[in-house]
Amino acid sequence: MKGIILAGGSGSRLHPITLGVSKQLLPVYDKPMIYYPLSVLMLAGITEIQIIAAPGDVPGFQRLLGDGSTLGLTLTYTEQDKPRGLADAFVLCAEHIGDDQVALILGDNLFHGPGFGEILRTSARDVDGCVLFGYPVADPERYGVGEIDAEGRLVRLEEKPAKPRSNLAITGLYLYDNDVVEIARSLRPSARGELEITDVNRIYLERGKAGFVQLGRGFVWLDTGTHDALTEAGQYVQMLSHRQGVRIGCVEEIAWRMGYIDRDTCHRLGAALSRSPYGRYLMDITSDARHDGGATRTEERA
Repeated sequence: MKGIILAGGSGSRLHPITLGVSKQLLPVYDKPMIYYPLSVLMLAGITEIQIIAAPGDVPGFQRLLGDGSTLGLTLTYTEQDKPRGLADAFVLCAEHIGDDQVALILGDNLFHGPGFGEILRTSARDVDGCVLFGYPVADPERYGVGEIDAEGRLVRLEEKPAKPRSNLAITGLYLYDNDVVEIARSLRPSARGELEITDVNRIYLERGKAGFVQLGRGFVWLDTGTHDALTEAGQYVQMLSHRQGVRIGCVEEIAWRMGYIDRDTCHRLGAALSRSPYGRYLMDITSDARHDGGATRTEERA
């Protein structure tokens, strides 16, 4: 499965702080925002990832992440000259996707919950159709909403309904088989001139191939696209770090736990950042692993 991170757009809801920098390069507590969606794809077992950025923003991501080789990844970049809808990502990244399945995640989304890594890897295994992730919210009228039957099967999708039939918002994480490229190419722009992801998902639903995973109690899904949401996300990450010693979205640790890099490489990456608590955390966990004779796979930390 290939991965796509949609990190384009102007970040207008966050002006003026995004006038000079990409939204996905803003800090969410102790790391850049893009680390969080990148960590999700890594936990799913995806190592070939293309990042979609707005014109002029690619150099910033390249300075931060390079070609991904230090994390055992292959990262490539492409520009989206203007927002044309989420489904445009599949048209833009068709060469990157090739004949494979694909995961799309929005660059301003943060996920955290127990056993999330295993849920992701199970969901991404041999996708036939699409897999959507639902999350209960208090204000579903602001989102695309999924309605499920008594067996938990997805039966209806609505985009920002005035009277939602459920409280299950469709999150910014989507898994698809290879048909998604041609489906996206076949779409007509909506009234707002964009290729809508909901239209893609409805086609899969009509084909009887729309899977649904409900992220319930114990999970957190945050969209960091507003000033308040950005602050709340930072506070959540800070709280877990201070109270539990958990570093959400620590891509170097995930690369090590998932076997993309070895312990010594992870330690060296931490040493390069040793003047920050983040770097010292990486050095500490890899030093502890030396003393313990190894490390267990605790990717739920991420």
